[in-house]
Amino acid sequence: MQSLKDKDKLYIWHPFTSLTSAPDPIPIVKGEGVYLVDEWGKRYIDTISSWWVNLHGHAHPYIAGKIYQQALQLEQVIFAGFTHRPAIELAERLMPLLPGKFSKIFYSDNGSTSVEVAVKMALQFWWNKSAGKSPERTKIIALQHSYHGDTFGSMSISERSIFTLAFQDKLFDVIFIETPTRKNIHAIMATIEQHSRQTAAFIYEPLLQGAGGMKMYEPQLLQELLVICRENDIICIADEVMTGFGRTGKLFASEFMEVKPDIICLSKGLTGGTMALGVTACSQEIVDAFLGEDKLATFFHGHSFTANPLACTAALASLDLLQEDSCRHNIESICENNQRFVAELKEYLMVNNARCLGTVLAFEYVSEAYNYLNGISQQVTAYMLNKGIYMRPLGNTLYIMPPYIISSEELQVVYQAIREFLRQSAS
Repeated sequence: MQSLKDKDKLYIWHPFTSLTSAPDPIPIVKGEGVYLVDEWGKRYIDTISSWWVNLHGHAHPYIAGKIYQQALQLEQVIFAGFTHRPAIELAERLMPLLPGKFSKIFYSDNGSTSVEVAVKMALQFWWNKSAGKSPERTKIIALQHSYHGDTFGSMSISERSIFTLAFQDKLFDVIFIETPTRKNIHAIMATIEQHSRQTAAFIYEPLLQGAGGMKMYEPQLLQELLVICRENDIICIADEVMTGFGRTGKLFASEFMEVKPDIICLSKGLTGGTMALGVTACSQEIVDAFLGEDKLATFFHGHSFTANPLACTAALASLDLLQEDSCRHNIESICENNQRFVAELKEYLMVNNARCLGTVLAFEYVSEAYNYLNGISQQVTAYMLNKGIYMRPLGNTLYIMPPYIISSEELQVVYQAIREFLRQSAS
């Protein structure tokens, strides 16, 4: 009998994984709260929430029960010409929670597609405004080190990197600005002003650039950029695919700024990590540009699984759990534990730029090469797996972003393994 691992090697192509040099994948047969369990019974603390999606732990019985009940009633229906209760209830519950004055919600399948929807909305907003003639505003401003997904539109507005290298000549032009610091903020604002007449939208990952290396920047600096965009009628798009639903300590990272986005993109934690679902919410001003008798003003975009009833049901169940006092207290506990550990990490010679934002903790392992292909990543992953912990560094950027149910004791197990790795590597 072939093992799951052997069968996998025969048939499966994994994401972000070399077909020749990657270690064999570990077959996971069960999830239990903060733990993943492999086919041999070994348990691993999931410190990255299975690619940043899991909020409440694996196989949560409440979410599973709600999905089961919905599956017996309605599992899928085309969302053009039909609607259903889970999609309506989710939109109704999300709207007052979102950071800004939003009017409509457009459903899609994942983070990349939620961003695609946002960019297309922004570009067509100006196209509709020009009555289908050549609009003046056709450019997107994005941050360096940004990562918005792997579909072509989302790749185009992401920094050119190894993720986009093979497709460089197929991506549309974007105006990239530096991630704001106190030293460069005025130069960045001047760049936005310079390109304002041709700019349709500014897209940003608020306060935390995830795949770009867990880069964190100050709310006040983003606030200043958003003010300039507002003054120049530039649509502001917040990509909160990763930062949404409590990751930064607030429900949404955009809550840290006074100026709120016109469009917001959500996915990952939206369903608690159980189903694929994306949301793009927009303001009434955006909606108004798509109203009228002209059929060409229609937003011609959709997906087969748009507003899937099971996914919407999972999102509603996740919101129930997220709004419980116990979840809020757990988030606060993770934040406090991370802050204490960051202070300790700064004492290690092999650690650079130890930092945390809410439930996310990150630092760079000092190395000659600071990039995604740094070999330290596989060393850390192998070491931690041996300790019963799953970490997946971004090159030499080590980070944790655990499910909210992780206990202080389990966090200490993770912290201790990081200490031991740093001590061993320094000796």
